[in-house]
Amino acid sequence: MASKKHVDGEPIVIKKYANRRLYNTHTSSYITLDDLAKMTREGLDFTVVDAKSGDDITHAILTQIIVEEEAHGEQMLPVSFLRDLISMYGNSMQSMMPSYLEASMANFRANQEKIAEAWKSGMAGNPFAKMAETNLAMMRAATTAFTGQGAPTSTSGRTAEGKSDDTAQELASMRDQMAAMQKKLDELGK
Repeated sequence: MASKKHVDGEPIVIKKYANRRLYNTHTSSYITLDDLAKMTREGLDFTVVDAKSGDDITHAILTQIIVEEEAHGEQMLPVSFLRDLISMYGNSMQSMMPSYLEASMANFRANQEKIAEAWKSGMAGNPFAKMAETNLAMMRAATTAFTGQGAPTSTSGRTAEGKSDDTAQELASMRDQMAAMQKKLDELGK
């Protein structure tokens, strides 16, 4: 989703005051986190700055929106994903994660229409399963490259230690999660 810029080509500036109020300088009105979430869904580009210091706090505010959504709405981020994400902080992989996550989301957005069609046609030739396999392979390769801790996989689908490959289970879990997401998207589209 391409971000829509303000009329002058710059992102809309939102000021956050000490009393936790958010002020949209474009509309000259106070707004809420829900309003920012709506702006994000609409693809509007904005920057949130601390009114006193002028520091860019957009990242913290977007994270706060996610926390609010997860706490009060239907949860989208599985616990296993959150644990994996938290485990990356302080890890040698931390510096590569933002790029990997951005690339994964860009890939998802680019294939979103194809994915929706595949879900409608009963998962036949599901491009998401292929995308998930690709993402999983990328992550394993990156883990091996950066940490040297990945277990090399033989052609039989078993790791060098003889453990069975969990890819099928991971894909089944991802398919279930995608089915739930598609259901939510369909409900939102009504």
